[in-house]
Amino acid sequence: MPRIIDGHNDVLSRLDRDGADDDALLTAGTATITVPAARAGGLAAGLFAVLPQTPEDWDRDMPLPPPVGFEQSVRDVGALASRLLRLVAASQGRIRLVRDTAALDACLAGEALGAILHMEGAEAIDPELGSLEVWHAAGLRSVGIVWSRPNAFGHGVPFRFPSTPDTGGGLTPAGIALVRRCAELGIAVDLSHLNAAGFWDVARTLDGPLIASHSSVHALCPSARNLTDDQLDAIAASGGLVGICPAVVFVRADGADDADTPLVRVAEHARYVADRCGVDHVALGSDFDGATMPAALPDASALPGLLAALEAVGFEGGEIDRIAAGNWRRVLGAAWG
Repeated sequence: MPRIIDGHNDVLSRLDRDGADDDALLTAGTATITVPAARAGGLAAGLFAVLPQTPEDWDRDMPLPPPVGFEQSVRDVGALASRLLRLVAASQGRIRLVRDTAALDACLAGEALGAILHMEGAEAIDPELGSLEVWHAAGLRSVGIVWSRPNAFGHGVPFRFPSTPDTGGGLTPAGIALVRRCAELGIAVDLSHLNAAGFWDVARTLDGPLIASHSSVHALCPSARNLTDDQLDAIAASGGLVGICPAVVFVRADGADDADTPLVRVAEHARYVADRCGVDHVALGSDFDGATMPAALPDASALPGLLAALEAVGFEGGEIDRIAAGNWRRVLGAAWG
């Protein structure tokens, strides 16, 4: 069974909402990614997101949620990052915080489930970037500049269907500085949730692979969160990747939040990117515990079914290996230096 690197999950937020114990991921069923589910599904590592809480009364039919202040963001994001460190400590070696490619390779070899600390929205980083090195020292290895709301660095794209991602202004000067400093430190920069103007600002600023960790294809599903053909071309030209997101609202042509969505719909987005840009720019980014998955993909143990769907749309063994893990390994290695 191919080993898999998953580009995005919201497991930490789920565990926080549930008030779960520090050893929760050792038990099946406590989240969509657990050690037993990962072992059953071939999941070697994933990017574990930390982000400020969204107001409970906000839903995706509303405009962008309001900005979150720095102090609240530091509290919320710090609590989730601390939870990840406690999960690693309680796992008795079965979960490993991935700080470099050597640790990632060990997880690909089956030594542990790898957890890559990813900040989804940079609100917990001060605009002067004084705290970024502290976060890096704590293990931060990927930053999404925004979630779907504005912050000091840029503008998030709304959950709007149908819509283009061209929904507002680009990065602020602090956002440009953040991209540059992340590159210097060896922190990957993630474009998912960023609007079109911000995307192009990153593309002009970053001398390295462009990463959209959990997005799909706008031509097949015209959600504002998906990538247009010119964005796909830019990602490919940079040597980057798209983590195809199986969240049903991003793969269905009608944008419906309906779990009765076959996995072939997800595979069709991978096929589109591969046919347009090449298979080296296709990967997976589930958004487990953050969105509605197809019924056939309830948790990480079902990932082999997604690989089978890739095979059904014409991908072969070596190509599936690259989509499953090889492309993420290459791009993260380039970003981390």
